[in-house]
Amino acid sequence: MHYRPVIGAISAVLGGSCAAADDLAPSAEDLSSDPYTVVWRTPSKGSSGSMPLGNGDIGVNVWVEEGGDLLFYIGKTDAWSETGRLLKLGRVRVALTPNPFQRGQPFHQALDVREGVVHIEVGPALAPVKLRVWVDARYPAVRMEVDSARPLDVRVSLETWRNEPRQLLPEELHSAYGLIHSPSPVVVDPDTVMEGQKDRIVWYHRNERSIWRDTLQIQGMEGWTEEGADPLQGRTFGGLVRGAGLVSDGPRALASATARSRQAFAAYVLTAIEDGSQRWLRQVEALAAGDADDWAPAWGAHAATWRAFWDRSWIRVAGPDEETRAVTSGYVLQRFVTASAGRGGSPVKFNGSIFTVDAEVSGERLDADYRRWGGPYWFQNTRLIYWPMLAAGDFDLMQPLFRMYLDALPFARARTQVYFGHGGAFFPEVMYPWGAYATDNYGWDRRGRAVSDVENRSIRWYYSGALELLSMMLDHHAYTDHPDFLAQQLLPFADAILAFYGEHYPHDASGKLRLEPAQSLETWRSVIDPMPDIGGLRHALGRLLALPREEVGDARLASWRHLLASVPEVPTAEAPGGRVLAPAARLLDRRRSSKETPELYAVFPYRLHGVGRPDLDMARRTFAARAFEGSWGWHQDEIQAAHLGLAADARAGLVERMAADTEGSRFPAFWGPNYDWTPDQDHGSSGMMALQAMLLQADGRKILLFPAWPRAWDVEFKLRAPHDTIVEGVYRGGRLESLVVTPTEREADLVRLDPQ
Repeated sequence: MHYRPVIGAISAVLGGSCAAADDLAPSAEDLSSDPYTVVWRTPSKGSSGSMPLGNGDIGVNVWVEEGGDLLFYIGKTDAWSETGRLLKLGRVRVALTPNPFQRGQPFHQALDVREGVVHIEVGPALAPVKLRVWVDARYPAVRMEVDSARPLDVRVSLETWRNEPRQLLPEELHSAYGLIHSPSPVVVDPDTVMEGQKDRIVWYHRNERSIWRDTLQIQGMEGWTEEGADPLQGRTFGGLVRGAGLVSDGPRALASATARSRQAFAAYVLTAIEDGSQRWLRQVEALAAGDADDWAPAWGAHAATWRAFWDRSWIRVAGPDEETRAVTSGYVLQRFVTASAGRGGSPVKFNGSIFTVDAEVSGERLDADYRRWGGPYWFQNTRLIYWPMLAAGDFDLMQPLFRMYLDALPFARARTQVYFGHGGAFFPEVMYPWGAYATDNYGWDRRGRAVSDVENRSIRWYYSGALELLSMMLDHHAYTDHPDFLAQQLLPFADAILAFYGEHYPHDASGKLRLEPAQSLETWRSVIDPMPDIGGLRHALGRLLALPREEVGDARLASWRHLLASVPEVPTAEAPGGRVLAPAARLLDRRRSSKETPELYAVFPYRLHGVGRPDLDMARRTFAARAFEGSWGWHQDEIQAAHLGLAADARAGLVERMAADTEGSRFPAFWGPNYDWTPDQDHGSSGMMALQAMLLQADGRKILLFPAWPRAWDVEFKLRAPHDTIVEGVYRGGRLESLVVTPTEREADLVRLDPQ
């Protein structure tokens, strides 16, 4: 069943009295002016009716069952299991006595993303029961408070499903992608719930084994087992629950010693790699002991953190119909979901983030650890989550992605030497967080295969993701102007990736690189000179050469000039309507194996062609002739249309994307599964970037305003641009009412185009 929640203004925040349920229905004006609150007026049927909350590292799915209990799953960005799966930590159930959630009672549940909190109010207006749930933005704690006009008893219980060793069912093996074809059974190890804990619940999952060493040995990197550190062995994650006035009711539950009108408890969450569980226990105990009894200061700091986040940037679109509401709410809610999981120990997972819930797959009810495509990262999918962070000013959220690749860079260098006997570094399209292939892709049976021979043809020669990551790093540097980032992150990464391209491929008689064997994304599996690699090299090298000489040095500049001179021209082809961009200079295998459009990589992400750039007509012909069209999942039609100045195409696709059915999830930004899983982080993130690019684009020092903006859409906006620039304005009724560019000297670089 599809639920359509109401998005509108909450009538009272933080302790104010709420009106009766009928008075909470938002007006049309509320719907258009306040997309920051999601309101439900009935309990949910299960976890698919949950709301997300998070502090960037710890996330919860919160819902109230029809029977009256409040539940929440706990997820964490670095809760990696022994088999490389990203697991939930557990589920918490809260029961109140007497139960205020009686059938027929007014019910009001609101997620206020401005302050990162879920408010629940139930019962008559004169004597309501109020609950508040929040994941502390400044402390690793999930907090819940209950206030009632009359005393209540509360029972808090932990629910786990990993209670004994269990082999994964065939239907859930995809959740262990990388091990699907393992010759050994894939087993889930149990959690530990500690006995004898006084007035607290303590539980954890500890990896007593690890696939890391076996993965390296199968992939010819056994030597690295002596140099690298196992990221899974000894990893321990779990939590401690306690609350004032709550006493033990068995190892898995706490209950109130006496009925009280105010009840509160917190779950303190920790991941650590330790020699033993006792060291983890001491650390989580220290977290609980270090927390203040008075939560008022913590709440103030938490709310201020979220308000500061929303003050970085915004886009609020208004118009004559429902489409602008869907666009604005989709943008806001996807940004909230991303921020709720974007500051942790690992990058955001494209296939569900930390907000997966239990689901039915092939007739089997599977637990919330299930996600299609498992634990590895696909760069093609992951990148879409991160591109919108630039214009939004969410630069801190980009660090987990950069950190994962930089941490894996020494391993990638060593693998390049082992596999190919030359310098530099390559990263596979699909990799575990430590940089290794998913073994299902690399291949389990190595008889007769060279160490560099990857079995999965879809990613066998797919190396271009590193060039896009380099381009993203270049944008991050351009937006922030941080010299430390340039010296410590961008340049070491650029050195390794460009050395790989310079040494890996042969040169033809004219001195040009001949990229073969090669592929063009997953769509064209055997080509010569693929567009994503050629476009990526040209884009990245051109921008690197524009960096100040004193910051990069003469040797690097000379090396980059030499490499750029050897890069082939961007591939094009003749078509009935004129010349178009091509996926590669030559297709050796003309069978398509995916629904990507690699030829348009010259438009996005590499921006070689587009508004204000050469050969715009050729790029537009290419877009019009694309074989696959899509406005869902990882498709990028609206982004490319925006960069080509095609406002009507961008608008139509964006509206279709943001208004898409969430296929059973009650929360309006839990799209999916699409190609991947729910909530699909590509779907909303691609829409975010499209909306930004319709409104504002950067071309070197130039700032293009309204490059693909619909004339009928009013908008209030504040976005970031390169060189630490902020552009803020209001466009209403066909005219630009206000525009402020900071710093003011950047006003000279702004080019205003006409909305269409």
